[in-house]
Amino acid sequence: MTILPTYHRVAGRSRAALITLALLSLGLPGTAIANTAATQVQAPDGAAIERQNKAIVEAAFEKWRRGTYVFAELLAPDVVWTIHGSGPVAGTYRNQKDFIEQASRPLTSRLASPVVPEVHDIFADGDAIIIRFDGTATTTSGAPYRNQFVWIFEMKDGLVVNAEAFLDLVAYQQVIDNNAPRSQ
Repeated sequence: MTILPTYHRVAGRSRAALITLALLSLGLPGTAIANTAATQVQAPDGAAIERQNKAIVEAAFEKWRRGTYVFAELLAPDVVWTIHGSGPVAGTYRNQKDFIEQASRPLTSRLASPVVPEVHDIFADGDAIIIRFDGTATTTSGAPYRNQFVWIFEMKDGLVVNAEAFLDLVAYQQVIDNNAPRSQ
């Protein structure tokens, strides 16, 4: 198995373990093993931060699932968002506006309904939160859009300051290429 490069935002071993657990869980049911492994090494102060960050993300995803736009309140204005992979949308976006205009809006403008997330797992390790979820919507041509996601957030003061996204960029690009944008 190839482990993706890690960065210095979170301790290397801990972060690598969380990424491995998140990616492995794509094929495994349940979260008990991952949650146990992720929380065993937390100090009391780290555990409180971890619980707070996880609760913020869980609440945001629940609001998003019910149809509320949550990204303005969840992402720091200067969030650094990296979409891994290859394709026109892959890359690093240096603030919330840049990410929304260049990565999110090209997709969402071609959807007749908002993406509805179905969360499978949320892993937490201090300031790091990993969310594995599926997203579904209907395109402007009436076709279904389905994708699988793993997002890794670094939280600071209750906001996402760094994000890494793993998703099927072919499915994303097919929506862009085969659907007209909604009238604004």
